[in-house]
Amino acid sequence: MKATVTVMLKTGVLDPQGEAVKSALLGMGFDGVQGVRQGKTITLDLADGTTQDDVNAMCEKLLANTVIESYAVDMDT
Repeated sequence: MKATVTVMLKTGVLDPQGEAVKSALLGMGFDGVQGVRQGKTITLDLADGTTQDDVNAMCEKLLANTVIESYAVDMDT
């Protein structure tokens, strides 16, 4: 069983990496880019029986800084 966790900065939190990517893309001539938010994706290989609540607990305790980041979990069976 696998779970994919996507962690992103919350709306309103400055994203300097995203701004740097946006600036670079605009500098390369990609004029259609209006905004960039950069995050991270974490793929977990899990034992059978691991629940969404277990993965949420992992996110709350380690994988995401919930003060400034939000996360989404996709459980694949």
